[in-house]
Amino acid sequence: MIQVKNLTKSYNGTEVLNINSLQISKGTCFGLVGNNGAGKTTLFRLTLDLIRSNSGTVEIDNSIVSETDNWKHITGSFLDQGFLIDFLSPEEFFEFTGKVKGMSRDDIQLFIKEMEDFFNGEVIGKKKLLRTMSMGNQQKIGIAAALMGNPEIVVLDEPFNSLDPSTQIRLKNLIKQKQVDQKITFLISSHDLSHITEICDRIVILHEGKIAHDILTGEDTLTALEQYFAV
Repeated sequence: MIQVKNLTKSYNGTEVLNINSLQISKGTCFGLVGNNGAGKTTLFRLTLDLIRSNSGTVEIDNSIVSETDNWKHITGSFLDQGFLIDFLSPEEFFEFTGKVKGMSRDDIQLFIKEMEDFFNGEVIGKKKLLRTMSMGNQQKIGIAAALMGNPEIVVLDEPFNSLDPSTQIRLKNLIKQKQVDQKITFLISSHDLSHITEICDRIVILHEGKIAHDILTGEDTLTALEQYFAV
């Protein structure tokens, strides 16, 4: 479903990403880990055509993302608060996002109702603008918006950041549910090795912009990751 070929990115002459080949199959929950500066966010931004590569391509459903918009209607994403429209209320933001994704007003309301457990009474009906809400609640809103419109692919960069422990558990359950019920392909980066091991089928370790390890998740994966990063 997703193919990366000979992909490189440099800033001011310094190479920050160099991936010869990477394929992610449909329905996979794909995890990306690495220390700060490893290239995780750069890879996601290239996947979403938010920045341009120096060479190589990213393809979604056989479409090169930098050459066509075909992939956009099946892709949802939340990388940071820059994806939000902070002068809107949550209700207004979901209405705007839903309309962009071709949802009817009834579909939007049904989606919001389905997300009630994840929101935990802290998002809807508070008469607040996004910019006045806590970072944790902004994170919930961005993640939820990425799931609107029945996407086939969802890209989340550090989704557990700013979430309290209860919401982290709800998010893990939500991702597992969506992967099973809707066969969504998830691309998730995280510094939390425990969370990423629990929800992902496959984990890639990036080191200085290159793939250091590509692991199918098993009983010993968390221990192996901890040993890798302890060195």
